[in-house]
Amino acid sequence: MAAPVPTKKNGLVLKTRRLKLKHTWTTVMSSSDYRDTFYVEFTNGGVTGIGEGAPIIRYKESAETCTAALEAIRPWLESADPWAFAKFMQGAFQKIEGNWAGKAALDIALLDWVGKKLNIPLWRHFGLDRNDAPVTTFSIGIDKAEVVRQKVLEAEAFPVLKVKVGLANDEEMIASVRAATKKPLRVDANEGFKSKEEAVEKINWLEKQGVEFIEQPLPAANLEDMNWIRKRVHMPIIADEACLHPSDIPKLAPHFDGVNIKIDKCGGLLEGWRMIQLARSLNLKVMLGCMVSSSVAVTAAAQLSPLVDYADLDGFLLISNDPYDGVKVEKGKLVLPTGPGLGLKARPA
Repeated sequence: MAAPVPTKKNGLVLKTRRLKLKHTWTTVMSSSDYRDTFYVEFTNGGVTGIGEGAPIIRYKESAETCTAALEAIRPWLESADPWAFAKFMQGAFQKIEGNWAGKAALDIALLDWVGKKLNIPLWRHFGLDRNDAPVTTFSIGIDKAEVVRQKVLEAEAFPVLKVKVGLANDEEMIASVRAATKKPLRVDANEGFKSKEEAVEKINWLEKQGVEFIEQPLPAANLEDMNWIRKRVHMPIIADEACLHPSDIPKLAPHFDGVNIKIDKCGGLLEGWRMIQLARSLNLKVMLGCMVSSSVAVTAAAQLSPLVDYADLDGFLLISNDPYDGVKVEKGKLVLPTGPGLGLKARPA
């Protein structure tokens, strides 16, 4: 008689991975050469779901705080029914304070597990057509002129670029990009403009440089000045830092043309799905963004991309040590995996 095949032990494995950036990544908020992200491996019945979240210091979270938050309720997490994943995540939200990236990693791992058990890709589980996935931008971080030009050359395959602005060298940044390409641009100010007057001046200048829209020109809390700005510019304005959770969207609708939804910030794919539907009901354009992360988190977000107008899902392309293969980009278009769950394949160590 053949020996029984051993199965993986049920439970959670929590990990921190240091992702190395190909270039120093600079925005208005910070500059770094690496990012630490949080991983969850959820095993039940011999099947393991994998999830990742990119913690954000601004919201007082890190891989360490996410680990501590999930460790504190490990017995409950390991005893809950993963098939009741909506109920599971509702309970996790009630038990875990903050640590949205940790909740996102858990949500993604659960849904990856469900997709694998059902033997279908998650985009199919959500009732979507992978052929509807949009083009993604490739992001150009703030840098010296010669480095910016090099980054643009490296992004040759992408039909649309996203440029970080919001510091004193905005004109130099755009000039450096324009010296290398005439492609359409989108920009993200990351709350960097100092006043509504400066915002209007810069947005109108950016429009003349072939920029299609701008994200978050002013601080997230400053909503009233957005109406003043929108009356004086033609370019659509997308909420980014102001858009964290479903409850934010009704407050943003009178002040912005669209919202940028990030799975790491809202706590997972289930919350992201809710945000997309809510934004649509309020006639807002929808953008799906990401943090610097591996193919795990970006492939997860990409499962919802057939629902949105714009995608900025290039975080995995900015790192040099991605542990997985998942979503692909062909001539800028997102190509979703056809394997079960997220459809990830581990790279050789």
